[in-house]
Amino acid sequence: MEAMEDDSLDIKDDHNHNYCASSSSGSVKVRSFLSSQLSEVTLSAVPQPVCPALPGAEPGSRRGKLWSGSPATGSKFMDSDSGSESSEVSEADGSAAPAAADGKFTLDSTSKFLLNAMAVEDYRKNHWPNLEKAIDRLLIQNPTDHISVSYAQIYSYVYKCVCQQHSELLYNDLTSKITNHLQQVSTHLQSSPTENFIETFNTALTQYTASLQCIVPVFMYLNKFYIESKLNRDLREDLMTLFADHVAEKHVNTLMPLLIKAHSMPFEVQPSTMASVVKGLYSLRPEWAQLAPALFSGFIPQINPPAVESLLSDYAAHDQKLQMELSMNGFSRGDQSRKRASDDS
Repeated sequence: MEAMEDDSLDIKDDHNHNYCASSSSGSVKVRSFLSSQLSEVTLSAVPQPVCPALPGAEPGSRRGKLWSGSPATGSKFMDSDSGSESSEVSEADGSAAPAAADGKFTLDSTSKFLLNAMAVEDYRKNHWPNLEKAIDRLLIQNPTDHISVSYAQIYSYVYKCVCQQHSELLYNDLTSKITNHLQQVSTHLQSSPTENFIETFNTALTQYTASLQCIVPVFMYLNKFYIESKLNRDLREDLMTLFADHVAEKHVNTLMPLLIKAHSMPFEVQPSTMASVVKGLYSLRPEWAQLAPALFSGFIPQINPPAVESLLSDYAAHDQKLQMELSMNGFSRGDQSRKRASDDS
């Protein structure tokens, strides 16, 4: 150090840590002295970074000086030969990468779970309550009444629910809602008087089928992309099955004797009401026609077996008996004067 003070050297440090002296005298001494001091300080105070070995190279073949880098990018090294930045990354950075990837995966999974929970909550608070109100109004309407319902808005709610992967939830809510309604209809039928039971049942069936003509179209998107594609069924058939299970099947044993009695007494019940109830029962469960073949054959073709030639006389006798009953009940045959007389008359 005394030699340095005597010579009054001005030592400068450039950006590559190359130490230079302004005076030419004693430059060798200064360089040798600084080199020895720097090597001692570097070995004792600065921790040597550990670099991963390159493929095909021996460990420790590349050595460099520590270059100050930003914490985000990790430590970088200056190549001692060329002065360029080395591409090696410290061991700590390499080990932190899998941990960061694991953290990202966990964060993504949590985010997806939270988003799904928020979507379900939005469905419960916004979409389904609006759909439920519209379904209530459609189920209780009379065929002759006009109810102001925004079918475009209902369709929009159904479309959003299906796009947000809530098809199964929406289908379960829809069937549960209609099932509860049909249970109330069944309870109302149980308290209906016997003399009006056929008319009451026909009103319930007609009102329900009219409601389905409005409900099924607005749930078309659910029907196409969930019920048909995944369940291999049809929405209208499923909803009619609900009526058969919760209403018709519970009252068919009460309804059938009343229909047979009304069929044997013309115009005790309006023919249109009889036809509507009988055809409705057959559409719900075709096997119910076997409970009263004579009744169902009067409204639905091909219920009875095909005609046989050997039974033609029986058919003729049955038609004559029917004409006689109609004449006795006040139905005249009209003017028969222009009819050609039969050979045996």
